[in-house]
Amino acid sequence: MATDALNEPLLVSGGYDHTIRVWQPYSGVCLRTMQHTDSQVNSIDISPKRNMLAACGYQHIRLYDLHSNYPIVNFEGVTKNVTSVGFQEDGKWMFTGGEDGKVRIWDMSSPNPSCKRIFDCQSPVNAVCLLPNQVELLMAHQGGGIYLWDVKSDQHDHLLPEVECSIQDVAVSPNGTYMAAVNNKGNCFVWTLSSSSAGGAGDADTQLTRSEAKLKIPAHEKYGLRCRFSPDSSMLVTCSGGSTARIYRTDTWALHAELRIERFWMWDAIFNNDSKYLFTASSDHTPRLWRIDTKTVEREYNGHSKAVTALAFRDERTTNGTPATDSGPGLSSTH
Repeated sequence: MATDALNEPLLVSGGYDHTIRVWQPYSGVCLRTMQHTDSQVNSIDISPKRNMLAACGYQHIRLYDLHSNYPIVNFEGVTKNVTSVGFQEDGKWMFTGGEDGKVRIWDMSSPNPSCKRIFDCQSPVNAVCLLPNQVELLMAHQGGGIYLWDVKSDQHDHLLPEVECSIQDVAVSPNGTYMAAVNNKGNCFVWTLSSSSAGGAGDADTQLTRSEAKLKIPAHEKYGLRCRFSPDSSMLVTCSGGSTARIYRTDTWALHAELRIERFWMWDAIFNNDSKYLFTASSDHTPRLWRIDTKTVEREYNGHSKAVTALAFRDERTTNGTPATDSGPGLSSTH
């Protein structure tokens, strides 16, 4: 399909209607719908080569061919809700986390991926993210803490920013400077990160990234759900059960914009390449594209019949090695 060429941007949405939809993000055209019949969709990610989509839900992880409507791999051995999925930047391995408390590393080098490493958080895992160094994982769990795990050395550390809460999501800025996490009390915590290369000559490759608590933001009055940094690391978005997504500038940590819908939970949000637009997913069945500077909806993606809980976005177009501007034609009207 010409409109789904390798260098074209893709937006993918999934949720409680057991379907996954692939969109042209700036035209609003739905390219295809895939059935995720086993359960709701909790998390999705597009592979680095843009040829596969990983999706997870209740007791299932599926790998789909993005150019067809069918799963090509069913991952075995997982129980309870699988809440988070993502790829290493070269696609050599994939990580998942879930309510069984386990974070798994899947070897993607064979047609039948196998689990090669497991980390036990001993508490249901809500979110997992990979640091830019591609060897350390952050794992947010319902016990209120965040584990940092070096997949190569197997070293780990644990942060507990607030007692008697559940950390719902954790994110790292693309430039590796900041880490953020949101909890079920609506609070957002920010840390500064630093490399451990100051250690001894033989220790630089085996010491964990260090974190230093920077600030606590009372981001939402209700349940915090998601946090993500913009591609240029200049902004952080948080989502909540209080119908809002709030965007903070990372130079001052001041509130930059609030995007609000009526009554429904704002489940997920993700920036576009040039950080001027934001995609959101909410329980009113509708993903949206927002223009950040005007706080207006530029696109609505219609087709889901229940809450949309997960988004994935990739746009590999570049200009002189930097992301292309994503403000495509016709973004002035809502469809």
